[in-house]
Amino acid sequence: MEKTNYDYVIIGSGFGGSVSALRLAEKGYKVLVIEKGKWYHSRDFAKTNWNLKRWLWMPGLRLFGIMKLSIFKHVSIVSGAGVGGGSLVYANTLPIPKTAFYKTGSWSCLKDWEKVLKPYYQTALHMLGATKNPALFDGDIALQKLAEQIGRPTEFDTTKVAVYFGEQDKEVADPYFDGKGPKRSGCCFCGACMTGCRHNAKNTLDKNYLYLAQQLGATILAEQEVYDVRPVGENGTEGYEIFTKDSTAFFTQKNTFRSRGVIFSGGVLGSIKLLLKLQRESLPNLSSKLGDDIRTNNETLISVSSLDKKIDASKGVAIGSILHTDENSHLEICRYGKGSGFWKLLHLPLGSGNTLFSRLTKMGWNFLRAPFSYLKIYWLNPWAEKTVTLLFMQSLDSTLRFRRGLFGKMVSVVSSGKKPSPNIPVSIQLAKKFAAIFKGKPSNFGLETLMGLSSTAHILGGAVMGKDASEGVIDQQNRVFGYANMYVIDGAMISANPGVNPSLSITAIAEHAMDQIPNKASL
Repeated sequence: MEKTNYDYVIIGSGFGGSVSALRLAEKGYKVLVIEKGKWYHSRDFAKTNWNLKRWLWMPGLRLFGIMKLSIFKHVSIVSGAGVGGGSLVYANTLPIPKTAFYKTGSWSCLKDWEKVLKPYYQTALHMLGATKNPALFDGDIALQKLAEQIGRPTEFDTTKVAVYFGEQDKEVADPYFDGKGPKRSGCCFCGACMTGCRHNAKNTLDKNYLYLAQQLGATILAEQEVYDVRPVGENGTEGYEIFTKDSTAFFTQKNTFRSRGVIFSGGVLGSIKLLLKLQRESLPNLSSKLGDDIRTNNETLISVSSLDKKIDASKGVAIGSILHTDENSHLEICRYGKGSGFWKLLHLPLGSGNTLFSRLTKMGWNFLRAPFSYLKIYWLNPWAEKTVTLLFMQSLDSTLRFRRGLFGKMVSVVSSGKKPSPNIPVSIQLAKKFAAIFKGKPSNFGLETLMGLSSTAHILGGAVMGKDASEGVIDQQNRVFGYANMYVIDGAMISANPGVNPSLSITAIAEHAMDQIPNKASL
């Protein structure tokens, strides 16, 4: 077993881990980033999501792609894997939450977060290359018509996205960091952002934070999974030993690293699962709040497949437009690139309701009302070219709790309020109105109908902020209560429902946390 010393070991390379890597390297620290997923470069990504080997992360089936699908009792979750974490598979969208986000949850009494984070949001927008989507396509135009139909035309807008909109497919010198970053190419609006951008236009973390961190000496170790973190000295005062194993090899090789500090940045599904294990073994002083306050954006995902021969739903960026349907809710159009039809295998005609019987009854009724339309959608129509997914999100709150179950498996239980539900009447009504405009039929993820599971790409919380260990897992500087120089900086730190895509908020809060750490030379 090899031992190498670092100032900081960062577990995970998503938005929190990438920010941490760059800012610590800038401060003179020796940094190691450990990522269980693979390195993917532009031409490595799948052309369509039928290429499961390069799209799905299911190591048990020898699939080492960029998207992971996790099924729990109360929610199904889509997350990312690979160097760059969720940025490889997310839809590029970078909204700033409304005021309610900063005024609710366990962190609300710690600071005036809206004021404190304002400059860090601006830094995050710059680093991620955020810009307004310059073009509308068929799905966006239909959403704009829906805005007019429901009397909210001024609440429709294009999104701010992390995409380089230069000349299509023309490679240019780094346009963001005074030439210090990699070469880039202009977006061609192919819609394939969520299977991985093959055109070098999407501003994934390996093209900004991680790229710049490497220029300053940070090391990125891919295809390694951390299975233990042991404090050295009392509660880590003399550092930590971090133990890893191969995540993709048939024959596992183990390594040990020594570090003065450790940062958990594996996202909710990575960090919380690992910390719950360590709480029983190596890190018993972790707060009893660990795993609490798990949130989604109270969202639904309803797909609408058009029967109009003229429509090409695949054109555009993954999410190019947004409609604020009321003060607590909004609707976004999601798309996949041409040929990406895998999701049709997991979709059923829309069936809503609070019981299995009611959902199956409505699903059957919807099918019987238009059997030839649904047969055409599933058997004849190219799915991505004719289908958009309506992502509906609310800032209203409900929470789950993640706990360690049998055989070490992480399980969900209901915490406060109602459990997340796909049965949100306003969402269903909006989907039906959109379907009429789009000349199509609605469907949803089969597990929503068969099991009543809500689906989300935005799982948050589990290591929230609090004034002490009785109210949270970390403090206002993201330091873990009970251990020295240990941090959680990823979606698990999000302590209220942002009601919008959370990547920008994770980046901004990570920037704030790193700003509190002094330069190495001053220690």
